[in-house]
Parts: sequence; structure tokens; C-alpha cells
Amino acid sequence: MPANIEKYQAILHELNQHNVQLIAVSKTKPNEDILDLYELGQKAFGENYVQELVDKAAQLPKDIQWHFIGHLQSNKVKYIAPFVHLIHGVDSEKLLQEINKQAIKQNRTIDCLLQVHIATEETKFGFDADSISELIQSGRLANYSNIRIKGLMGMASFSEDTSILTKEFSTLKQIFDQSSIQLSSDFTILSMGMSSDYALAISLGSNMVRIGSLLFGARNYSK
Repeated sequence: MPANIEKYQAILHELNQHNVQLIAVSKTKPNEDILDLYELGQKAFGENYVQELVDKAAQLPKDIQWHFIGHLQSNKVKYIAPFVHLIHGVDSEKLLQEINKQAIKQNRTIDCLLQVHIATEETKFGFDADSISELIQSGRLANYSNIRIKGLMGMASFSEDTSILTKEFSTLKQIFDQSSIQLSSDFTILSMGMSSDYALAISLGSNMVRIGSLLFGARNYSK
């Protein structure tokens, strides 16, 4: 199924009114679908799998801003370090150390978001509120000379209960506000909200959303 151009334009219009950036989540989707949106001016695309991202980056226009939004294993950082625009899911200090190491090798600074665990599900990754506060207050982030911490990312529970989602998004916004007081002016991104809950996330302070199925249809994991 090709990209839904009508839906894309409607969502983009909605997001522009709130000054929210769209990350078009293109995982498992063919290059042609990405090009459909690229030709309309979409530059930011999100991928969850390292090998798929590396393959697409090699084949598609070089001015695409690739966002890695999945769970990133330390041993795979080196493959995306040369070109990744923003890593959303930095969920441990061990991963920060590896990203910094690979960024130094590439002689570049890599922008990252710290992932906060806000969901009830144990399957989600991320720092908890106490550990992220401790990391920021400790001053250790200054050790990572080739990383720029741009903000926070979180994934809400897979639920249709808006009271649960509201609580989780509000918690993340509160942590974001507290963190931004202590960090530099680069700390501006709050990435929360996906296809099913982005409107609620925006109403609670998100300024970056990750939308895939509304734009590209259901994903095909059989490949």
C-alpha cells in the first residue's frame, strides 16, 4: 500500500498549528513509500531496525534525516554512527558511553534523546524518573563530549484508557520540565505520541510525534 498522501497532509497541517515535528515511521516499508512523502517535503523518517536503516540510508536521498527510534543495542551503534540524525531511545548510561565512543571515531557530535520508562508494561525500556534525575544532577553527561542531549522520549502503555495515557504523558512532561532547568539550551525536544495517541500527547506538551501506520498502513513483519 502506498503512502496515504491525503492523511499525511492533514496530519502535517494539524501538527504545524501546534509547532510539532513529524517523524514519519517507515519501518518495514519500501523505499517507494518513503519517496512518496519525501517528494512532498518530508525529511525526517524513523526506523526501528539497524540493518534496515543502514540499507535505506545507502539507497535513498542523502538529505533525509534518519531518526533511530527502536531499542538500540550497544554493539550496533557503530553501523549508524556515521549518519544518524537523532537517536531517540537512549535507555542506559552504557549506551551513552558507546554512542560517544563511536561519535568520536566519526569525528561528529550525535544528537540523542534520553528514553524514560513511563508505561505500565515491563517490555518498554528507559530510565526511571529517579535514575534520570540522578544522571542529570551528577554532571556526568559532561563526560560525553561528542553527544548532545536534545531532550526526552517516552512510550505510553498500549492502552485505550485515556486516563492511563494522560498520567504517563503528564509524568514525562514533568520530568522534561525539571530536566530542562538543569540542562543546556539544546534541551528542547519532548518526543511522545504515536499514531493512536499523538493528539493527546500534543495536548500534554509533546513537540515531536512518531507516526507510522496512519501514513503507511499496517506494517508487514513477515519479510
